[in-house]
Amino acid sequence: MRPTRVQPRASRTRSHGLKIKSLMGGALALVCGVLVSCGGEAPETDPVEQQTSDGPTRSVVLYTSADDYLADQVVAVFEQRTGIDVLVVGDTEATKTVGLYQRLINEKDAPRADVWWSSEPFYTVRLAEEGVLAPFTASRAHEDFGGGWPSAMRAEDGTWYGFALRARVIAYDTRKITDPPRTLRDLAEPSWSGKVGIARPLFGTTVGHVASLVHLWGEGPTRSWFEAMAANNLRLYDSNSAVVRAIADGEIELALTDTDDVWVGQEAGWPVGLVYEATELPPGVPLVRGEVPPLASFGPLTIPNTVARVAGGPNAAEAAELIEFLLSAEGERLIMGSDSRNVPLRADLASELAAEHPDTVIDSPAQPDLSGVAAEIETARDLAREVLGI
Repeated sequence: MRPTRVQPRASRTRSHGLKIKSLMGGALALVCGVLVSCGGEAPETDPVEQQTSDGPTRSVVLYTSADDYLADQVVAVFEQRTGIDVLVVGDTEATKTVGLYQRLINEKDAPRADVWWSSEPFYTVRLAEEGVLAPFTASRAHEDFGGGWPSAMRAEDGTWYGFALRARVIAYDTRKITDPPRTLRDLAEPSWSGKVGIARPLFGTTVGHVASLVHLWGEGPTRSWFEAMAANNLRLYDSNSAVVRAIADGEIELALTDTDDVWVGQEAGWPVGLVYEATELPPGVPLVRGEVPPLASFGPLTIPNTVARVAGGPNAAEAAELIEFLLSAEGERLIMGSDSRNVPLRADLASELAAEHPDTVIDSPAQPDLSGVAAEIETARDLAREVLGI
Protein backbone atom coordinates (compact mmCIF):
# COMPACT_ATOMS: atom_id res chain seq x y z
CA MET A 1 0.00 0.00 0.00
CA ARG A 2 1.03 3.60 -0.48
CA PRO A 3 0.23 6.60 1.72
CA THR A 4 -2.54 8.77 0.31
CA ARG A 5 -1.71 12.45 0.55
CA VAL A 6 -3.88 15.55 0.54
CA GLN A 7 -2.21 18.94 0.31
CA PRO A 8 -3.11 22.62 0.19
CA ARG A 9 -2.99 24.25 -3.24
CA ALA A 10 0.42 25.76 -2.53
CA SER A 11 3.09 23.16 -3.25
CA ARG A 12 5.19 21.94 -0.36
CA THR A 13 8.05 20.91 -2.66
CA ARG A 14 11.21 22.48 -1.32
CA SER A 15 13.18 24.67 -3.70
CA HIS A 16 16.52 22.92 -3.37
CA GLY A 17 15.59 19.62 -4.97
CA LEU A 18 14.89 17.22 -2.14
CA LYS A 19 14.20 13.60 -3.02
CA ILE A 20 10.42 13.90 -2.66
CA LYS A 21 8.20 10.96 -3.48
CA SER A 22 5.09 11.73 -5.47
CA LEU A 23 2.61 9.43 -3.76
CA MET A 24 -0.65 11.18 -4.44
CA GLY A 25 -3.67 8.93 -4.08
CA GLY A 26 -6.00 8.59 -7.05
CA ALA A 27 -8.72 11.15 -7.66
CA LEU A 28 -7.89 13.32 -4.64
CA ALA A 29 -8.88 16.95 -4.73
CA LEU A 30 -6.40 19.50 -3.44
CA VAL A 31 -7.48 21.23 -0.25
CA CYS A 32 -6.50 24.55 1.21
CA GLY A 33 -5.20 24.66 4.79
CA VAL A 34 -6.83 27.34 6.91
CA LEU A 35 -4.78 30.57 6.98
CA VAL A 36 -3.27 29.70 3.58
CA SER A 37 -4.20 32.10 0.79
CA CYS A 38 -5.51 29.73 -1.83
CA GLY A 39 -7.82 31.51 -4.20
CA GLY A 40 -10.83 29.83 -5.78
CA GLU A 41 -13.53 27.85 -4.05
CA ALA A 42 -12.96 24.94 -1.67
CA PRO A 43 -14.03 21.53 -3.00
CA GLU A 44 -17.63 20.59 -2.24
CA THR A 45 -16.57 17.17 -0.90
CA ASP A 46 -13.86 17.20 1.74
CA PRO A 47 -11.25 14.60 0.74
CA VAL A 48 -10.66 13.56 4.36
CA GLU A 49 -14.35 12.76 4.80
CA GLN A 50 -14.49 10.99 1.44
CA GLN A 51 -11.44 8.83 2.07
CA THR A 52 -12.36 7.83 5.62
CA SER A 53 -15.93 6.93 4.68
CA ASP A 54 -15.16 5.07 1.44
CA GLY A 55 -11.74 3.67 2.34
CA PRO A 56 -10.64 0.38 3.92
CA THR A 57 -11.86 -0.83 7.32
CA ARG A 58 -8.59 -0.03 9.10
CA SER A 59 -7.43 3.49 8.39
CA VAL A 60 -6.00 6.51 10.17
CA VAL A 61 -5.91 10.21 9.26
CA LEU A 62 -2.56 11.90 9.88
CA TYR A 63 -2.15 15.66 9.89
CA THR A 64 1.56 16.47 9.61
CA SER A 65 3.94 19.35 9.02
CA ALA A 66 6.85 16.97 8.44
CA ASP A 67 8.46 17.28 5.03
CA ASP A 68 6.83 15.14 2.35
CA TYR A 69 9.85 12.97 1.66
CA LEU A 70 10.17 12.11 5.35
CA ALA A 71 6.49 11.55 6.16
CA ASP A 72 5.90 9.48 3.03
CA GLN A 73 8.85 7.22 3.75
CA VAL A 74 7.81 6.54 7.35
CA VAL A 75 4.13 6.10 6.50
CA ALA A 76 4.89 3.63 3.72
CA VAL A 77 6.78 1.36 6.14
CA PHE A 78 4.05 1.69 8.77
CA GLU A 79 1.38 0.66 6.25
CA GLN A 80 3.45 -2.33 5.19
CA ARG A 81 3.98 -3.43 8.80
CA THR A 82 0.39 -3.02 9.99
CA GLY A 83 -1.96 -3.11 7.02
CA ILE A 84 -3.44 0.19 8.23
CA ASP A 85 -4.07 2.68 5.44
CA VAL A 86 -2.92 6.23 6.17
CA LEU A 87 -4.42 9.40 4.74
CA VAL A 88 -1.76 12.11 5.04
CA VAL A 89 -2.87 15.75 5.15
CA GLY A 90 0.17 17.98 4.70
CA ASP A 91 1.07 21.61 5.05
CA THR A 92 2.87 24.26 3.01
CA GLU A 93 6.52 25.21 3.34
CA ALA A 94 5.62 28.88 3.76
CA THR A 95 3.19 28.55 6.66
CA LYS A 96 4.56 25.30 8.06
CA THR A 97 2.53 24.24 11.07
CA VAL A 98 0.18 27.19 11.47
CA GLY A 99 -2.36 26.23 8.79
CA LEU A 100 -2.90 22.75 10.18
CA TYR A 101 -2.90 24.10 13.72
CA GLN A 102 -5.81 26.36 12.84
CA ARG A 103 -7.60 23.57 11.01
CA LEU A 104 -7.34 21.35 14.09
CA ILE A 105 -8.71 24.18 16.23
CA ASN A 106 -11.62 24.67 13.83
CA GLU A 107 -12.37 20.94 13.80
CA LYS A 108 -12.17 20.52 17.57
CA ASP A 109 -15.88 19.78 18.00
CA ALA A 110 -15.98 17.39 15.04
CA PRO A 111 -12.42 16.09 14.58
CA ARG A 112 -11.38 14.45 11.34
CA ALA A 113 -7.73 13.85 12.18
CA ASP A 114 -6.56 10.99 14.38
CA VAL A 115 -2.86 11.79 14.78
CA TRP A 116 -0.91 15.03 14.79
CA TRP A 117 2.78 14.71 13.83
CA SER A 118 4.59 18.03 13.89
CA SER A 119 8.17 18.73 12.89
CA GLU A 120 8.38 21.05 15.90
CA PRO A 121 6.93 21.23 19.42
CA PHE A 122 5.64 24.77 19.82
CA TYR A 123 2.19 24.57 18.25
CA THR A 124 1.74 21.07 19.61
CA VAL A 125 1.97 22.52 23.12
CA ARG A 126 -0.64 25.11 22.18
CA LEU A 127 -2.97 22.47 20.75
CA ALA A 128 -2.73 20.59 24.05
CA GLU A 129 -3.62 23.76 25.93
CA GLU A 130 -6.62 24.28 23.63
CA GLY A 131 -7.93 20.81 24.49
CA VAL A 132 -7.44 19.49 20.95
CA LEU A 133 -5.16 16.63 22.01
CA ALA A 134 -6.04 13.61 24.11
CA PRO A 135 -3.84 12.14 26.87
CA PHE A 136 -2.16 9.00 25.64
CA THR A 137 0.26 6.52 27.19
CA ALA A 138 2.68 5.08 24.67
CA SER A 139 3.17 1.90 26.67
CA ARG A 140 5.43 0.11 24.21
CA ALA A 141 7.63 3.17 23.78
CA HIS A 142 7.98 3.63 27.56
CA GLU A 143 8.90 -0.01 28.01
CA ASP A 144 11.29 -0.13 25.08
CA PHE A 145 13.10 3.02 26.15
CA GLY A 146 13.89 1.65 29.59
CA GLY A 147 12.96 3.78 32.58
CA GLY A 148 10.21 5.50 30.63
CA TRP A 149 10.21 8.18 27.95
CA PRO A 150 12.43 11.19 28.89
CA SER A 151 10.37 13.66 30.91
CA ALA A 152 11.66 16.68 28.97
CA MET A 153 10.31 15.07 25.81
CA ARG A 154 6.71 14.50 26.85
CA ALA A 155 3.83 16.43 28.32
CA GLU A 156 3.11 15.82 31.98
CA ASP A 157 -0.47 14.93 31.11
CA GLY A 158 0.56 12.66 28.22
CA THR A 159 -0.93 14.84 25.49
CA TRP A 160 2.24 14.80 23.38
CA TYR A 161 5.60 13.07 22.97
CA GLY A 162 8.83 14.47 21.53
CA PHE A 163 11.28 12.47 19.42
CA ALA A 164 13.87 12.76 16.61
CA LEU A 165 15.75 16.01 17.23
CA ARG A 166 16.96 18.74 14.94
CA ALA A 167 18.89 21.81 16.08
CA ARG A 168 19.08 25.46 15.19
CA VAL A 169 22.51 26.26 13.76
CA ILE A 170 24.60 28.99 12.20
CA ALA A 171 25.15 28.04 8.56
CA TYR A 172 27.96 29.60 6.56
CA ASP A 173 29.51 29.83 3.10
CA THR A 174 32.52 27.51 3.11
CA ARG A 175 34.00 29.36 0.12
CA LYS A 176 34.36 32.58 2.09
CA ILE A 177 34.41 31.72 5.80
CA THR A 178 36.78 29.47 7.71
CA ASP A 179 36.05 30.69 11.25
CA PRO A 180 32.29 31.34 11.49
CA PRO A 181 30.74 33.25 14.39
CA ARG A 182 29.30 31.17 17.21
CA THR A 183 26.81 33.47 18.98
CA LEU A 184 23.74 35.46 17.99
CA ARG A 185 25.45 38.65 19.16
CA ASP A 186 28.27 38.01 16.71
CA LEU A 187 25.82 38.07 13.81
CA ALA A 188 25.02 41.71 14.58
CA GLU A 189 28.66 42.82 14.20
CA PRO A 190 29.16 45.50 11.50
CA SER A 191 31.56 43.21 9.61
CA TRP A 192 28.57 41.00 8.72
CA SER A 193 26.31 43.82 7.52
CA GLY A 194 24.04 42.60 4.73
CA LYS A 195 25.57 39.12 4.86
CA VAL A 196 23.20 37.39 7.31
CA GLY A 197 19.82 35.87 6.50
CA ILE A 198 16.97 34.16 8.36
CA ALA A 199 13.54 32.86 7.48
CA ARG A 200 10.81 35.35 8.32
CA PRO A 201 10.22 34.72 12.03
CA LEU A 202 6.47 34.34 11.85
CA PHE A 203 6.23 30.57 11.41
CA GLY A 204 8.09 27.34 11.94
CA THR A 205 11.29 26.82 13.85
CA THR A 206 12.46 30.41 13.32
CA VAL A 207 9.62 31.91 15.35
CA GLY A 208 10.18 29.14 17.90
CA HIS A 209 13.82 30.18 18.11
CA VAL A 210 12.85 33.80 18.71
CA ALA A 211 10.25 32.68 21.28
CA SER A 212 13.01 30.83 23.14
CA LEU A 213 14.97 34.10 23.29
CA VAL A 214 11.94 35.90 24.70
CA HIS A 215 11.43 33.08 27.19
CA LEU A 216 15.03 33.06 28.42
CA TRP A 217 16.34 36.59 27.76
CA GLY A 218 13.11 38.51 28.17
CA GLU A 219 11.23 40.67 25.68
CA GLY A 220 13.46 43.76 26.07
CA PRO A 221 16.80 42.09 25.29
CA THR A 222 15.23 40.15 22.41
CA ARG A 223 13.95 43.41 20.97
CA SER A 224 17.44 44.90 21.29
CA TRP A 225 18.94 41.98 19.39
CA PHE A 226 16.31 42.27 16.66
CA GLU A 227 16.98 46.00 16.35
CA ALA A 228 20.72 45.38 16.07
CA MET A 229 20.13 42.76 13.37
CA ALA A 230 17.78 45.07 11.47
CA ALA A 231 20.35 47.87 11.64
CA ASN A 232 22.89 45.40 10.27
CA ASN A 233 20.74 44.88 7.16
CA LEU A 234 19.38 41.45 8.02
CA ARG A 235 18.09 39.59 4.92
CA LEU A 236 14.72 37.81 5.19
CA TYR A 237 13.64 34.71 3.25
CA ASP A 238 10.52 32.58 2.92
CA SER A 239 11.88 29.44 4.59
CA ASN A 240 14.86 27.84 6.29
CA SER A 241 15.70 25.95 3.11
CA ALA A 242 15.65 29.24 1.19
CA VAL A 243 18.33 30.78 3.40
CA VAL A 244 20.60 27.80 2.76
CA ARG A 245 19.98 28.21 -0.96
CA ALA A 246 20.83 31.92 -0.59
CA ILE A 247 24.23 30.96 0.83
CA ALA A 248 24.84 28.61 -2.08
CA ASP A 249 23.85 31.34 -4.53
CA GLY A 250 26.23 33.84 -2.93
CA GLU A 251 23.50 36.23 -1.74
CA ILE A 252 24.54 35.93 1.92
CA GLU A 253 27.38 34.36 3.87
CA LEU A 254 25.68 33.40 7.15
CA ALA A 255 22.24 32.24 8.20
CA LEU A 256 20.25 30.90 11.10
CA THR A 257 18.56 27.69 9.99
CA ASP A 258 17.95 24.04 10.92
CA THR A 259 20.37 21.15 10.71
CA ASP A 260 18.32 19.21 8.18
CA ASP A 261 18.34 22.08 5.68
CA VAL A 262 22.13 22.18 5.81
CA TRP A 263 22.45 18.40 5.40
CA VAL A 264 20.24 18.50 2.31
CA GLY A 265 22.27 21.35 0.87
CA GLN A 266 25.47 19.42 1.42
CA GLU A 267 23.98 16.35 -0.25
CA ALA A 268 23.30 18.57 -3.26
CA GLY A 269 26.96 19.62 -3.30
CA TRP A 270 26.40 23.16 -2.07
CA PRO A 271 29.26 25.04 -0.33
CA VAL A 272 27.54 25.30 3.04
CA GLY A 273 28.76 24.32 6.50
CA LEU A 274 27.36 24.69 9.99
CA VAL A 275 28.42 25.37 13.55
CA TYR A 276 26.38 24.93 16.70
CA GLU A 277 25.85 28.04 18.76
CA ALA A 278 28.30 28.19 21.66
CA THR A 279 27.16 28.25 25.26
CA GLU A 280 28.40 30.97 27.59
CA LEU A 281 26.63 29.59 30.65
CA PRO A 282 28.54 27.91 33.47
CA PRO A 283 27.76 24.21 33.91
CA GLY A 284 24.57 23.56 35.83
CA VAL A 285 22.81 26.86 35.06
CA PRO A 286 19.15 25.98 34.40
CA LEU A 287 17.55 27.17 31.19
CA VAL A 288 14.87 29.25 32.86
CA ARG A 289 14.09 32.96 32.78
CA GLY A 290 16.08 34.86 35.35
CA GLU A 291 18.99 32.43 35.25
CA VAL A 292 20.18 33.19 31.71
CA PRO A 293 21.82 36.64 31.43
CA PRO A 294 20.28 38.83 28.71
CA LEU A 295 21.89 38.25 25.31
CA ALA A 296 24.05 35.42 26.66
CA SER A 297 24.47 32.49 24.31
CA PHE A 298 22.86 29.39 25.81
CA GLY A 299 23.79 26.82 23.16
CA PRO A 300 21.94 25.41 20.16
CA LEU A 301 18.18 25.14 20.55
CA THR A 302 17.10 21.54 20.02
CA ILE A 303 13.80 20.98 18.25
CA PRO A 304 12.07 17.62 18.61
CA ASN A 305 9.37 16.29 16.37
CA THR A 306 6.18 15.81 18.34
CA VAL A 307 3.31 13.36 18.02
CA ALA A 308 -0.08 13.30 19.67
CA ARG A 309 -3.52 11.72 19.46
CA VAL A 310 -6.33 14.06 18.45
CA ALA A 311 -9.14 14.06 21.00
CA GLY A 312 -12.25 12.45 19.56
CA GLY A 313 -10.52 11.28 16.39
CA PRO A 314 -12.57 8.57 14.66
CA ASN A 315 -9.85 5.88 14.59
CA ALA A 316 -8.41 5.71 18.10
CA ALA A 317 -6.96 2.19 17.91
CA GLU A 318 -5.20 2.87 14.62
CA ALA A 319 -3.98 6.21 15.97
CA ALA A 320 -2.36 4.41 18.88
CA GLU A 321 -0.56 2.07 16.48
CA LEU A 322 0.81 4.95 14.42
CA ILE A 323 2.00 6.87 17.49
CA GLU A 324 3.75 3.82 18.90
CA PHE A 325 5.44 3.25 15.53
CA LEU A 326 6.74 6.82 15.32
CA LEU A 327 8.19 6.51 18.84
CA SER A 328 9.66 3.06 18.23
CA ALA A 329 13.31 2.35 17.56
CA GLU A 330 12.35 1.45 14.01
CA GLY A 331 10.59 4.77 13.56
CA GLU A 332 13.52 6.76 14.89
CA ARG A 333 15.92 4.73 12.75
CA LEU A 334 13.89 5.53 9.63
CA ILE A 335 13.94 9.22 10.41
CA MET A 336 17.64 9.35 11.28
CA GLY A 337 18.46 7.50 8.06
CA SER A 338 16.58 10.02 5.92
CA ASP A 339 18.05 13.18 4.42
CA SER A 340 17.01 15.05 7.59
CA ARG A 341 19.34 13.03 9.88
CA ASN A 342 17.23 13.81 12.94
CA VAL A 343 19.06 12.74 16.10
CA PRO A 344 17.27 9.88 17.92
CA LEU A 345 16.55 10.07 21.64
CA ARG A 346 17.88 6.54 22.04
CA ALA A 347 21.57 6.81 22.87
CA ASP A 348 22.60 3.74 20.89
CA LEU A 349 20.92 5.02 17.74
CA ALA A 350 22.37 8.51 18.24
CA SER A 351 25.85 6.97 18.51
CA GLU A 352 25.21 4.97 15.35
CA LEU A 353 24.22 8.14 13.50
CA ALA A 354 27.23 10.05 14.85
CA ALA A 355 29.61 7.32 13.68
CA GLU A 356 28.43 7.86 10.11
CA HIS A 357 27.82 11.62 10.37
CA PRO A 358 29.97 13.18 13.13
CA ASP A 359 28.47 16.64 12.59
CA THR A 360 25.14 15.40 13.94
CA VAL A 361 26.59 15.46 17.47
CA ILE A 362 24.96 18.57 18.96
CA ASP A 363 27.42 20.54 21.07
CA SER A 364 25.94 21.62 24.45
CA PRO A 365 22.30 21.15 23.41
CA ALA A 366 19.79 23.62 24.83
CA GLN A 367 16.45 22.19 25.91
CA PRO A 368 14.39 24.95 27.53
CA ASP A 369 10.91 24.24 28.86
CA LEU A 370 8.85 23.79 25.71
CA SER A 371 5.64 25.03 27.31
CA GLY A 372 7.38 28.22 28.38
CA VAL A 373 8.71 28.78 24.88
CA ALA A 374 5.34 28.09 23.28
CA ALA A 375 3.76 30.71 25.54
CA GLU A 376 5.96 33.37 23.93
CA ILE A 377 5.15 32.60 20.29
CA GLU A 378 2.77 35.54 19.83
CA THR A 379 5.18 37.94 21.54
CA ALA A 380 7.91 36.74 19.19
CA ARG A 381 5.67 37.26 16.16
CA ASP A 382 4.69 40.75 17.32
CA LEU A 383 8.34 41.71 17.82
CA ALA A 384 9.22 40.45 14.34
CA ARG A 385 6.42 42.44 12.75
CA GLU A 386 7.22 45.59 14.67
CA VAL A 387 11.01 45.62 14.43
CA LEU A 388 11.54 43.96 11.06
CA GLY A 389 8.47 45.43 9.38
CA ILE A 390 7.02 42.11 8.19
